[in-house]
Amino acid sequence: MTENRRHAKGAALLAALDPNALADVERAVGGLAPDLVRTMVEFAYGDILSRPDLDVRSRQIATVAALAGLGNAPSQLRFHIGGSLNVGVTPEEIVEVMYLTAVFAGFPAALNGLFAAREAFAAKGVTPGRQQPPSSDTGERRRRGQAALQATSGQAGVDVLESLRALAPDMPDFLLEFSYGDVIARQILSPRHKEIAMIAVCAARGTMRPQLIVHLKAGLAVGLSRSESVEVLMQMAVYAGFPAALNALDAAREVFAEND
Repeated sequence: MTENRRHAKGAALLAALDPNALADVERAVGGLAPDLVRTMVEFAYGDILSRPDLDVRSRQIATVAALAGLGNAPSQLRFHIGGSLNVGVTPEEIVEVMYLTAVFAGFPAALNGLFAAREAFAAKGVTPGRQQPPSSDTGERRRRGQAALQATSGQAGVDVLESLRALAPDMPDFLLEFSYGDVIARQILSPRHKEIAMIAVCAARGTMRPQLIVHLKAGLAVGLSRSESVEVLMQMAVYAGFPAALNALDAAREVFAEND
């Protein structure tokens, strides 16, 4: 009975993302690994993604960010972009996740993510609206970057940037003007959803503990609860494996202890 409830809960969430998804995956791999299909539904969707402490839109933003940042699962990324549209994430918000991916995983990952998004949008018959580009004036980019950095990291963020200047004098300016001024300062995603996306991609890639710590702190600063951040990190067990999730949770423990 318990297993049936887990399966029913997982299947219901999977159907909300795509009514045909379970039949499609059973047809694709059920004959080869039927137990993998069952455990995917019961564990990934029933045990983890159905947990109540993080809403489904936020979970999908985290999943899209993680898969785009990992860059090794284009079919699953397309599926989750389509599923995101089905649960209320806008095309514009999905595109914004790819901007953030450029900062944390590089332009190739962001471009590949956009290619997947274009295919998913075409299948749904949707087109993201065009946004007015922000000013490219260097002074304005710096002002936007300073405001975004202050809102999320305060003086600690400034100190991190300045600590790099002796080694790589231009790197603090690149981080401030591009990462914060051109990308993180953009207004399409809410501050909490930007941090959810950045926490997810840092955790999923598994090699960014210092940056993960920065954005776990920033998440608290913009109103993410500890439980919401923990849910994002637990979710990474599904998409990046248990080692990545456990390492990310250890970073969160450090952040929360320091905050206390």
